[in-house]
Amino acid sequence: MKITIDDLEKFATGAAFLGTGGGGDPYLGKLFIQNTLERSGAPEIIHPDQLSDNDNVFSVAMMGAPSVLIEKMLSMEDVHLAVSKLEAHTGKQATAIIPAEVGGINATLPVAYAAWRGIPVVDADGMGRCFPALEMTTFNVLGVDATPMSLVNEHAEWSLLSCNSALSAEHTARPIVSHWGGSAIVSLYPMSGRQVKDTAVAETLSLSLGIGEAILNPSDKVDPVERLLAFLRTTKYYNQCATLFDGKIIDLVRKTEDGWNIGYCHLEALTDPERRMEVMFQNEFLIARENGKIVTIVPDLISIVDRETAQPITTESLRYGQRVKVIGASAAPIMRTPKALAVFGPQAFGLADNFVPIETLQLKNEQGV
Repeated sequence: MKITIDDLEKFATGAAFLGTGGGGDPYLGKLFIQNTLERSGAPEIIHPDQLSDNDNVFSVAMMGAPSVLIEKMLSMEDVHLAVSKLEAHTGKQATAIIPAEVGGINATLPVAYAAWRGIPVVDADGMGRCFPALEMTTFNVLGVDATPMSLVNEHAEWSLLSCNSALSAEHTARPIVSHWGGSAIVSLYPMSGRQVKDTAVAETLSLSLGIGEAILNPSDKVDPVERLLAFLRTTKYYNQCATLFDGKIIDLVRKTEDGWNIGYCHLEALTDPERRMEVMFQNEFLIARENGKIVTIVPDLISIVDRETAQPITTESLRYGQRVKVIGASAAPIMRTPKALAVFGPQAFGLADNFVPIETLQLKNEQGV
């Protein structure tokens, strides 16, 4: 598989949907990868099973508040500095690159860097979506160390961290990122090919491309949202999906705090002003309630899309008056285990509510429970 220049619009769009509101502006990510592919060509995208057990796989990502990247653009030199500092520290050269998460910039950035380096990028990530904190990965849940990790800012300042846990790495790195202006390039979770096979959520780059094709396909007159849902139902992860709400944004509370975009989006149904929805986010959408009743909750996916085009809308791009649809989808099974929920379930975000799968919530709501 390869992602070519002709695929970039679809790939960035699909990744933005899986980003569940976070991961950075897909338009900026598309520009970044386009520039690289024009110079370096498309990288090879390999399934985790194609890795040898002894391969050295490095992840790379943007850490911080996505809204900051509207003013602080990406630089390949910063990305390479982050990876090269980690390579020098570990004494290992990367033989492949893997996204830490799939969504927006953090899906396109690893593909661009792999193309620039001339090495493969793995068709997998550590979430099958986006999360706001370093410890919230299947890599961590299944025993891969987050550190050593490197951080780099736009002034070529860098730092190396070695921590006893991924949670400690998050608590140590976040103040550095905030001090640097709210964003940094990080390389972390250095692992072997064997560890990738054992811990990653596979095929998420190819799924991003498929989702983007479903959204942007102009060959039929099917409503783009319905076309998107039809594709999701064919996938092995996101097959439990539904339109949760159809309405307009009537209020928005959003602030940048501790390196995150935090807030609430309030919506009113177009056909019934008595129907209201509140969606809470911390970089990503975490919980959706309709008239106080939960309809989807993390780690299942919540995405807000344009109601006419199904184009995903990131948290920093939400605006008063937008006509949108809220889409919910099931997370990968590996994300729903008790061990995983202890790391990135509702309580990890300070929510009092327990995780209930979207398909269960949908059935309860249909039955009026």
